[in-house]
Formats: sequence, C-alpha cells, structure tokens
Amino acid sequence: MQNKRAGQVSPLSSFDVLDKLHFSLIEFQAASTSQSEPGWRLGKHFLESYLLLFAASGEGWLTVDGQFIELRSGAFYIGLPGQLVEAVFHGKDKRGLYLMKFSVTFDGEMIDTSVQDMMKQIYMQSNNSEISCSSPAAVRLLCQDIEELNRSAEGLKRYYGQIRFQELLYLMFSDMLHVETQETLLPVEQVKHYIEQHHMEKITIQDMAEAARMSSRHFMRLFKKRYGCSAVDYLTIYRIKQAQIMMRNDHSLRLKEIATCVGFTDEMYFRRKFKQISGLPPAAFIRNSKQRIAAVHPLAIGTLLALQVIPCAAGANHPWTAYYRRKYETDKVTPLVDTEDGALQQLEAIRPDYIIAFREEMSHNMMQHLSSLAPVCVLSHADGNWRHHLITAAECLNRSAAAEVWLQRYEQKAAALRSQLSEQILKDTLLIISIQEACIHVMGPRTIASVFYTDLQLLAPEGIEHVWQKHHLQMSDLSDLAHLSIDRALVIVGEDAASRQTWLELSDSEIWQSTKAAQQGSISMMHPGVLLEDTAFTHDLMLDEVLNMWHHRP
Repeated sequence: MQNKRAGQVSPLSSFDVLDKLHFSLIEFQAASTSQSEPGWRLGKHFLESYLLLFAASGEGWLTVDGQFIELRSGAFYIGLPGQLVEAVFHGKDKRGLYLMKFSVTFDGEMIDTSVQDMMKQIYMQSNNSEISCSSPAAVRLLCQDIEELNRSAEGLKRYYGQIRFQELLYLMFSDMLHVETQETLLPVEQVKHYIEQHHMEKITIQDMAEAARMSSRHFMRLFKKRYGCSAVDYLTIYRIKQAQIMMRNDHSLRLKEIATCVGFTDEMYFRRKFKQISGLPPAAFIRNSKQRIAAVHPLAIGTLLALQVIPCAAGANHPWTAYYRRKYETDKVTPLVDTEDGALQQLEAIRPDYIIAFREEMSHNMMQHLSSLAPVCVLSHADGNWRHHLITAAECLNRSAAAEVWLQRYEQKAAALRSQLSEQILKDTLLIISIQEACIHVMGPRTIASVFYTDLQLLAPEGIEHVWQKHHLQMSDLSDLAHLSIDRALVIVGEDAASRQTWLELSDSEIWQSTKAAQQGSISMMHPGVLLEDTAFTHDLMLDEVLNMWHHRP
C-alpha cells in the first residue's frame, strides 16, 4: 500500500468544489484486445482534454510526461490537458480497457487557471495517476452501459450516457476519498481494503503481511480474529461476490472470462469455490439470476439479498431502492408505488416469476391478486424471526443451500465479533433505544436488537420484558425505565429536529441521569441512517456497525 506523499493536499479541500464543476464526456472507446492479438496502443501525444482510463482486465503500461506507470487490472488512470501520454495494453477479454476523454467547465464558464488548479489538486490525490477501484465488476458493467448509450443514434440515450458518466466519476472520487480515510484504520483493516482493491491480481499471504507490516503468522492470526475467516478465504469470498455481480448483469459472459476478470486462473477451481461459497454452481446461479422476484414488503428485501437475489421490484419509498443502485450498479429494480392498486398494476406489467410478501401487511384482496400473477411466498411475523423467514423463502425459491451457507457464515462472523468484545462489555447490561420524533422505542430481541441480545449474547437489564411489550414510550412514560439497571446504552436518534429534541429531553431527565450508563458516559450513538429492519441482511450490516463501534472499547 502506498503512503501519503509529503505536501499532498487534503482531498476535502479539492473535492468540496465538485458540485461547481461540470464534466462532459467527449469521447468513449472500449479497446477490443486479447492476449492473442498485438494489443491496443495509444500513440504518444499531448492531451487536449482530460483523460480517464479504466483497466477492466489485462496488463500494459502508460507514460505520463515521461513517467512510466504499469497498468493494473481494476484501476482508474487519469491524465490532464497538456500532459504527454502514451499507452499500450493487452486485455484478457474483448473489453479489457475503457478510454474516456472529457472536458470540465466551472458553472458554465470556460476553465480558468483556478479551476485547472482544482483539478490538479484532485489529480494529486491519486498515486502516480492511479486510483484503486473498490468494485471493478460494478464499474466494468457501468462502462458497458456508457459505451452502449454513447453509441446510440437517439439523443435522449446519449444524454443518459452523460448521466451515467457522472456516476462513474462519483465512484472514482469516492474511491479516492476512501483511500485517504484508510490511514486511520488498523493494519488488518487496511489489508482488507488492499484485498478488495487488488483482488484481480495474484496476492499471497506474504503480500498481505507486508502490507500490514507484520509477520505472516501474526497477520493471519489477527485477521482471522478480526473477521472470523482467514485472509485467503476473505479474498476468495470477495472474488466470488464480484463474479456474482457480473453474472447478474451480463448473462452473455463465459465462465472462463468471468473467472479471469475476478482473479482466478483456473476455471475448475473457480467453479468449485463458487459452489462452496454461493451454495450452488455457477450455471445454477446464472439461471436463478434470470428469475424476476418481486418484494412487495420491505422485510422481504433483506431476506432476498441474503439469498443473493436482487428483486425486480421493491417499494419506491424505501432506502433499499437507492441501495441497489449504489451497491450493485443496477437499474433493473422497479420502484413500486405505495397504493395497492398502483403496485398491482406495476406487477401486472412486470410479470414476476415469484413474489415475496408478508401476510400481516396485505389486504385479502391484495393477496388474491398477487396469487393470480405469480407464485407467492407468504411470510408472517407470527411464524418466527428473521432466520425462519430466510429459511422459508429459500425453500420457496429452491435456494436452501444458499441460505445454509449464508447462515453458517453469519454465525462464524458473530462468534468472531463476540470474541473481540471486552470482558466489561460482556458483563454490562445494555439498553438499546431508537428515537423517532416524540417516540422512544426500546428495542428487544424481536427487532434488529437481537444482534446484541441473541447473536452476541449481551445482557439486557433485568425486568425489561414488560417495556419491550410496549410499542413505544413517550417522555411521560419514563418511569418504566426507572427500576432498570442500565450499565450501557446504545442510542439511535433520527436526523429530524423533533427526534433530536426528544433525545435532548430524555438525556436531561432525572431518570436518565440516574443510570450508570449516563453517569459513567457509557452511551454509544449510532448513525440514524443504519437500517433497523429485522432481516437477515440488515443483521449482517449491524455486525459490521458493532465491529466499528466497539472494537477495542472498554
């Protein structure tokens, strides 16, 4: 991993002006190369515009003002107007390299010296013009979309191609900022990101240990303690996840091509590992990814994601809809409207192969109409917890093996996290509350709080069961908390003014101030953007939050 260069400016100082800059795609090329062909070459010339290269798969070199740079799969490379550049690239498949030339203006004006300085500052954030990509498979698919849209004869599609190009730049700038924040991470955390950025290359334990600046044996022990699996297993799992992204979005790719793009040199080994990690062989995964499965209730979404399913339709007013596009780079999710009649009309047009629904959230009329459209997997709050919902949905969709693999990995992750918590945290009682406007929700084991009380086996205050039975508390109900022995508290406060005011009143109250948690400052705040639904996928996300929040905390 590269160290920050002396005198390098803070990324925030230059990235804060991005909303004032306007980026316009001028030229887009997808270099058709393969190992058996001479390769693609960019002749030596001075750049008249900004240049962006994305190396999807393959190898080559680039010179910028005489400086030699080895091109690496899964990385961006940038060039500035006036620089002398030359490049040679040999791809591993028909779309190994993407070249983009673009212009930059400032609020509609032509670029002046100050804007050029801003772009140079951004350029300096990269390491020798190279920017590691956190999700090469997703960026590759995005580049394919831009290429297709840019070649269209329809002006509206070319306009959409410009919008998708802005998304590509956003991902690149986000990755640049992400690298900057890594300097505050622990060595094993840095290596985790190193694995994600270099997964397309050959990486050995020795490479990882050197990146962490420790011996191989010490690194392997710390990594497994931190993440519940070996670094080699994490690398393999990450590669398979990248392969899954490619399979979901491009069914024309050959398995050998996919395996090579994500870092496997042996196709048979790739097939074996894919089945081991996904719970089904690659061909079955591709076949299943063609199925159109609709989630007509938010709880169904987190269940499907754990089964490696991207729903073809989901609620428009739910944050998951935006999450798909950000995480999986797909525009194939239809946002369903709130009304039953409107959602039914949309589903009739989509014609899904399966529908996942919750009995308590639908009218009898809705259930009848859904059954006429496709087979419906009906889940129920009364039937059990999120594990039961996952297993039930998996049985309906013939994905029981995938559910079994996911649950096994989740249990290992939870056990690894519990082993890292301090003895004091394990001994203390914990109160978890979520505040939305005037409502104080004391969260119990039938909510996302089961991560703490069930999976991590933390202690709840004695006698809290009657509080859990209530839907929520008001400030006038604080006497319900008076008799509880609260050693620690985890608080999630909504971002609106009403929620912050409720928290202010609660934290200033005599009852709250009398708790051990308040007196000893053992109160942790969690970002309100964390999804709190009681599903398999959100439980996995919550484990990551706990790891970041309480690791090495007394």
